[in-house]
Amino acid sequence: MTSPAQPTRRAVVTGAFALAAGSALSLVPAGRAHAAAAAGPEIVSCAGWGARAPSEDVVVLANRPERIIVHHTATLNVTDYSQARAYALARAIQTYHMDAQGWIDTGQHFTVSRGAFVMEGRHNSLAELRTGKRQVRAAHCVGQNTVSIGIENEGTYMTEEPPAAQFAMLADLCAHICTQYGLPASEIYGHRDFNSTSCPGDRLYALLPTLRKQVATRLGTPLTDPQADPIQDLIDEATTHALSPFPEYVPERLLRQVVPSKSRAGG
Repeated sequence: MTSPAQPTRRAVVTGAFALAAGSALSLVPAGRAHAAAAAGPEIVSCAGWGARAPSEDVVVLANRPERIIVHHTATLNVTDYSQARAYALARAIQTYHMDAQGWIDTGQHFTVSRGAFVMEGRHNSLAELRTGKRQVRAAHCVGQNTVSIGIENEGTYMTEEPPAAQFAMLADLCAHICTQYGLPASEIYGHRDFNSTSCPGDRLYALLPTLRKQVATRLGTPLTDPQADPIQDLIDEATTHALSPFPEYVPERLLRQVVPSKSRAGG
């Protein structure tokens, strides 16, 4: 497995941006931490948040993912942390991806709301995660859609940090994905590591080293850097200069249009 080594991007000073959320896990015995990672957070299925059916069959690949890629939705940093808001966000993203982008379904595999609700994105992502043997082909990062798991985090994190609960839930989800697919915590990246984009925002990107450490703690394993591949590094460096045709922004009007109903927000 080859991994993109981006030492200049990874050498980010994170002291000022570090979150306290999840730090208590360092006091938890490794066995218990790993068991929690294996159990994973509660993930609401597509049916649970009221997803539309895909416009065509979702492709399930025979391979396991090689890494996790973190995104932000570039939507408002709302203080509505409710389940209803989370479900409305998931529906709005799917509507935008299918109707505006022309994709067959939601682009990412999973979404974490600002209220720390985790939702399945593209259909069948949750079922394949549970088996830990295959992955769904996605549309979240150019060049990585067949070898990575994409996680969208609600909000815009250029100048603000994500809520502590959201960040802790992101770490829980990443640890579960790593456990299911046999990935090390070092294989967590940001969208900008692969495409020319500001995603997942300067502040969230600066927190990725902290995220990796927290995930490693949850896994009960040491954190090691991925092995550098000079040829792959040149390819990755070249591809990051091409502008991504896949914007992150979800128009706020869609969130106002996709009003949560009692029947669709029932879980």
